[in-house]
Amino acid sequence: MADRNEAPPSSSTAPANVLTTKIDPTSARFEANMRFLADLMSQVRNEEQQISEGGGAKAIENQHAKGRLTARERIDQLADPETFFELGLYSAHGMYEEWGGAPAAGVITGLARIETRMVMIIANDATVKAGAFFPMTSKKVIRAQNIAIENRIPTIYLVDSAGVFLPLQEDVFPDTDDFGRVFRNNAVMSAMGIPQIAAIMGMCVAGGGYLPVMCDHVLMTDGSGLFLAGPALVQAAIGQKVSADDLGGAAMHSAISGTVDFREPNDQACIARIRSIVEKWGYRRLSPWDRKKPVEPELTAEEIYGIYDSSPARPYDMKEVLARVLDGSRFDEYKPEYGKTLICGYGRIGGFAVGIVANQKLHAHQTDHEGHKRIEFGGVIYTESAEKAARFIMDCNQNLIPLVFFHDVNGFMVGRDAEWSGIIKAGAKMVNAVSNSVVPKITVIVGGSFGAGHYAMCGKAYDPRFIFAWPTARYAVMSGDSAAGTLVEIKVKQLERGGKKLSDEERRELYESVKRTYDEQTDPRYGAARLWIDKIIDPIETRDAITQALEAAALNPDVAEFKIGVLQT
Repeated sequence: MADRNEAPPSSSTAPANVLTTKIDPTSARFEANMRFLADLMSQVRNEEQQISEGGGAKAIENQHAKGRLTARERIDQLADPETFFELGLYSAHGMYEEWGGAPAAGVITGLARIETRMVMIIANDATVKAGAFFPMTSKKVIRAQNIAIENRIPTIYLVDSAGVFLPLQEDVFPDTDDFGRVFRNNAVMSAMGIPQIAAIMGMCVAGGGYLPVMCDHVLMTDGSGLFLAGPALVQAAIGQKVSADDLGGAAMHSAISGTVDFREPNDQACIARIRSIVEKWGYRRLSPWDRKKPVEPELTAEEIYGIYDSSPARPYDMKEVLARVLDGSRFDEYKPEYGKTLICGYGRIGGFAVGIVANQKLHAHQTDHEGHKRIEFGGVIYTESAEKAARFIMDCNQNLIPLVFFHDVNGFMVGRDAEWSGIIKAGAKMVNAVSNSVVPKITVIVGGSFGAGHYAMCGKAYDPRFIFAWPTARYAVMSGDSAAGTLVEIKVKQLERGGKKLSDEERRELYESVKRTYDEQTDPRYGAARLWIDKIIDPIETRDAITQALEAAALNPDVAEFKIGVLQT
């Protein structure tokens, strides 16, 4: 009998659930793809570096002259080393140019660990218009709070803001996703038992003063100010002359009003106090999602650069991507011979058990119910694909398995055969299952995410806990080519009804003009600027991003009862 520690006989056949590769890394196509994605990521990194400079060198110098750290310096000292996972960096990108822009919307948000505990950090960037709230600033803070609420993440606010940016007050003040919602969320989070700490490390004026006072702990540094109205406004309103320190300084709030729990001499001491408080928190019950010790994929993540191909003429195999994301490259594919343009199956990412729903970009042979053979186009959702995915999503909910969606979808199939097969019914089943899903959902937009396919694959409107995008993502009702062709035809017919006929050259110019505009709006940076995307990620960091999201989701132990609505049959 063999020793139980003896290695099993070697075999040339990999275990049945291990994904293998057919990629040739020396091929011209692979190398061209590598260069394309590497160049694109270099461009993104350069933009991110520029955004991270906030208001620029002079504004940073002014912040230091006040004896204060910048928002990013504060986060560097507050978070455990190498743990800050920034969200919403591209917020407001390309917006508010008439006011000089608002890099990162003037506020920095992201997940981090403090004394090993996961937290959400929300830090005003005083180098950008004194940390004033633009319309997108409010929306970004609310998005961070919503992530914290959904995942029960303790939240730290580093407050240094002049309040509402007055020239745009009508878009900041009144609505449900505007400034006031921030304080409403403070109250809701407190009632839910989500810890909140606010540190006033600069100005905190007007309505913004409610944010720190509605948190569990309030810290304040000397030289900071907390008041509903500053000295100038007080004098104008009631004729009273008073200094900023007497009106709302740290000493007054510590000794007289009793508003502040901890008065600290400077930023460094304040940050040390926050870390000391967090270090003493107890631990709450974790969620029921299964997790084992993580195992690295069998295949290297860097090869993703060479695998992905945006050309419709050269489909790629999404399983090659999954093989470089999943633990041990292991994948139990669900109904692999049915509905082949959608890949469904079970695996692990970062040790967490997950269900995968991914668009397959390879074309597939399919036999319909009448025995007719057809070619199905990769990236298109057919009736069989939608029905398979709907059932799989319901199974994952039944068995408490979080879902991860990988988008590269052109939409649902159209035409007579598709309509006769019941494509609308099948699509409705999938949308129903996604809508009513109660397990955590995480979305990664790899390539195209168009039309109703975006919805069925758990787009923004379907409450994914996090939505990430590669820089190759395209996000719209339809692709730029399709949209430009449709819009040009409509415009041409309008002109012809008015008696004008376009030349071929004019028609071509109109097409290119429309396509340029549309392509700009489908770029992931456009979506990230508007918070449709939480983070643009490097493709080789896909596994790490999903793991971060799953770790955040694991802080929430509550799972609602899974109920499905009416399914058309």
